[in-house]
Amino acid sequence: MSKAGTLDLASGVGGKIEKNDVLSAVDKYEKYHVCYGGDQEERKANYTDMVNKYYDLVNSFYEYGWGESFHFAPRWKGESLQESIKRHEHFLALQLGLKPGQKVLDVGCGIGGPLREIARFSSTSVTGLNNNEYQITRGKALNRIAGVDRTCDFVKADFMKMPFPDNSYDAVYAIEATCHAPDAVGCYKEIYRVLKPGQCFAAYEWCMTDAFDPNNKDHQQIKAEIELGNGLPDIRLEKQCLEALKQAGFEIVWEKNLALDSPVPWYLPMDPSHFSLSSLRLTGLGRFFTRNMVAALEKIGIAPKGSQRVQAFLEKAAEGLLAGGKKEIFTSMYFFLARKPHT
Repeated sequence: MSKAGTLDLASGVGGKIEKNDVLSAVDKYEKYHVCYGGDQEERKANYTDMVNKYYDLVNSFYEYGWGESFHFAPRWKGESLQESIKRHEHFLALQLGLKPGQKVLDVGCGIGGPLREIARFSSTSVTGLNNNEYQITRGKALNRIAGVDRTCDFVKADFMKMPFPDNSYDAVYAIEATCHAPDAVGCYKEIYRVLKPGQCFAAYEWCMTDAFDPNNKDHQQIKAEIELGNGLPDIRLEKQCLEALKQAGFEIVWEKNLALDSPVPWYLPMDPSHFSLSSLRLTGLGRFFTRNMVAALEKIGIAPKGSQRVQAFLEKAAEGLLAGGKKEIFTSMYFFLARKPHT
């Protein structure tokens, strides 16, 4: 597994954005969000710009802290974070019933950590769909390093308008990615269109649970912090995702919030009181070091101006995720398996 170092973090902030333009990009990104006076409709209308800016700004922080797979996982006692992440990816492949040689689509694939793991685990060919040029460049380089560049590739496109023929793929999955869609029904309809009849779509969605009270100010604040720190137009309820799947034409095989059965809380890496040598960079001590390191590197000009502000809204996201997880009003792992009917 490739994991970014300190200088990779500093030099990577901003992605494809010119280094002198990072600060203004941070300004524009922040203004999309409630915490800075933005509103949900503006985020939905400008989701492509907002999500692209977000991943250009944060990708190097993600690689530095998480490695190649940017997602959470339910976790067993005695299991490391990285072990749980791999098992979470394998679980998805098993639920889809992947078989050697099949063509699989990863919707919103990031830099392709899950794509590479699932391709190797299942001996399938996986195409990663992503609308961020910087992440695709990183993903292709990592595919070559992993030796899967002949069977796995990336396509730059919007998952609301996929450039694939109807009935192209044997399976489709999305890991904490379609939460970026401005319209769940529209996104799921595109997935339905490119999936072969009789085949399945599986996903882990970020959702507010039934415990979320839209009139509770604390709940509103937590939701807004998660949206700001994670480039989200809105966070849907679990039942809204389920209804959107049905409207898109899918049959629901089964669905569940997998956080409910996790022996170790999924949000533990966000808890500053938790310490782990295996995921040191995510701990309170690790984040304190990163915060001060980024400040120093920005001051001497190695990291672009605005880097500290990116670090700050990611810290705010961690606080929101931790609070949302503890209050059980938010889950990062609402799982569903849905089938496209034969007729």
